[in-house]
Amino acid sequence: MTIEIEVFSAPACGKCGQARERLRAVARDFGEDRVRWREVDVLDDMDRAVALGVLSTPAIAIDGELVFTGTPSEKALRKAVEARLKRTAP
Repeated sequence: MTIEIEVFSAPACGKCGQARERLRAVARDFGEDRVRWREVDVLDDMDRAVALGVLSTPAIAIDGELVFTGTPSEKALRKAVEARLKRTAP
């Protein structure tokens, strides 16, 4: 089973790059067959951000659920991904 992760960012966001790099590392460790991610510019997809309750950037949603507001530690992000993968396991 594959989970979908979205990292919400804004052009002037200083911490968004850090969140994106942590997500990239975690996704790479779990493998593309298990974790797919995409970056969402809140200015380009405001409706999606509002629907999930994103009030500031960076923010990270897993399978359509807002999980982090702010930049999570790599450990916290890894733990959240592991938990979601266990929930979606056959």
